[in-house]
Amino acid sequence: MSAPRTTAPAPQIPHGRAKARIIVSSLVGTTIEFYDFYAYATAAISVFPLLFFHASSRTGALLASLATFGVAFIARPIGSILFGHFGDRVGRKVTLVASLLTMGIATVIIGLLPTYAQIGLWAPAMLAIMRFSQGLGLGGEWSGASLLAGENSRPGKRGFDAMWPQLGAPIGFFLANGFFLLLTRVMNYDSANTESSQAFLVWGWRLPFLFSAVIVALGLYVRFKLEETRSFARIQRSGKVAKAPLLEACKTSWVQMIQGTFVMVATYTLFYLMTTWILSYAISPVEEGYLGISYHKFLVIQLITILAFALMTPVSGWLGDRWGRRRLLIRVTVGMILFGLTFGLFLDAERMGTAEHANLALMTVFMFIGMALMGLTFGIQSALLPELFPTNVRYTGSAVAYNVASIIGAAVAPFIATWLASRYGPGTVGLYLVVMSAMTLIALLTIPETRVLDIDELETSHSPAPAKVPALN
Repeated sequence: MSAPRTTAPAPQIPHGRAKARIIVSSLVGTTIEFYDFYAYATAAISVFPLLFFHASSRTGALLASLATFGVAFIARPIGSILFGHFGDRVGRKVTLVASLLTMGIATVIIGLLPTYAQIGLWAPAMLAIMRFSQGLGLGGEWSGASLLAGENSRPGKRGFDAMWPQLGAPIGFFLANGFFLLLTRVMNYDSANTESSQAFLVWGWRLPFLFSAVIVALGLYVRFKLEETRSFARIQRSGKVAKAPLLEACKTSWVQMIQGTFVMVATYTLFYLMTTWILSYAISPVEEGYLGISYHKFLVIQLITILAFALMTPVSGWLGDRWGRRRLLIRVTVGMILFGLTFGLFLDAERMGTAEHANLALMTVFMFIGMALMGLTFGIQSALLPELFPTNVRYTGSAVAYNVASIIGAAVAPFIATWLASRYGPGTVGLYLVVMSAMTLIALLTIPETRVLDIDELETSHSPAPAKVPALN
C-alpha cells in the first residue's frame, strides 16, 4: 500500500539562501559525524589501548582496541536499514536530525566513561556499546546528506553539488586530529611516555568527545531549517512512497546494492589504511617492529596531507560531471593499485628510518599521494551511489551499499593491516590494497554510466536505463 497522494506544490530547484542552507547543512552534518568518528579512531590508537584494555603487550592491547573500532562498522548496515526505512518513508530531513542525535549523544558519553582501572571489564564493554551507537548514527547520516545535496542539485552539476557532504570527511578529520594535537602539545604528552598519571591520559583525552555536544547543537540548528528534497516531495505527491523500502530494494535493486557495495570497497580500504593503520604503524615502539615516530610529528604530517584529500574532493565532483563517474573512478582505482605496489618502497623501516632518524619528508610524500587518491575516489561517490537507485528506495539502497562496504573495506582493514605488517612487513599491506582495489575495478566495469540520468524520473523501483549511458570518450 502506497502513501496517500498530496496536493502540495512541486518544490523548485533551490537558489540563493535556500541553496546555501542545503550546502551548509550537508557539509556541517557530515563534518560533525566524521569528527565524532575520527576522534574515536585517533583515541583507539593512542589512548584506549592504555586505558580500556588489559593485555600482555602493546600490540595485543592495540588489536583489542582496533576490534572495538570495527564494532561501529557492524552497526553501520543496521543503521542504514533503520534510518533508510524512515528516510524513504517519512523524509530526508527528519531522518537526518535523528541520525545526528544518535551519534552525537554516544560520542559525548564516551567522554564520560570510567576506565579499566576503575571498573574493570565493564569499561571496554561500555566503550563497545557506545562505539556501536556511533556506527548506528553514521549508518544513516551519509546517505541522507548525499540525497539532501544531490536531490536538490542543478542540471548537469549533480556530481559537484552532491560533493559537499564528502568534504565533511577531511574537515572532520582535521578538526578531530587537530584537537588531539593541540591537547597533547599543551599537556606535554609523549606517546613514548605513557604514565597513567599524565594529565592527558587522566582527563585531557575526554575533551574532544565532550566538545561534540557543541557542534551537534550547531548541526541541529541548521537542519531544523531545511525543506524536504524535491525528489522525495515528488514521490509523496504521486503516492509512490515505498511501504517497506528494504524489501522493495532487495526485490528490485539487489544487483545495484551489490555493485554499489564493491564500488566503495577500495575507497574505504584506502582511507582507513591512510588514517588509522598508518598512525599505529608510525607511532608504535621500534622494539615491537614499528617506526616509533613522535605522535606529535606524525599528527602534523596527517594534518598537512589531509589538505590533499580536501582539495581533490571537489576536483572529483567536477571531473565526475565532465568525464562521467565510471570513467573517472576506473582511472583512479588503477592509480590506487599502482600506489599499493609502492608501500614496501615507502614504508620499509630500513629505507624510512625509525624514531628520531625517520625520514619525515618521505612519509609526507607517501601520505600526500594516498590522501590525494582518496579525495579523487571519494568525492564523486555521493553522486554515483544514489544514482544507482530509484527515489522510493534511494535512501535505503545507497545507505546499505555504502555501509556494507564499510564492513568489507574498512572494519577489518586496520586489524588485517596491523597483522600483515607485524608478520610480513608493510609491503604486504600495499598488496592488500591492490586486492581490494581490483574488486572495485571489477564492480566499476559492471555498472552503467549515470552522469546523464534524471534521478527525478526514477520514481519507482527500476534500474537506470542503459539506453541513457553516454559514450565514454
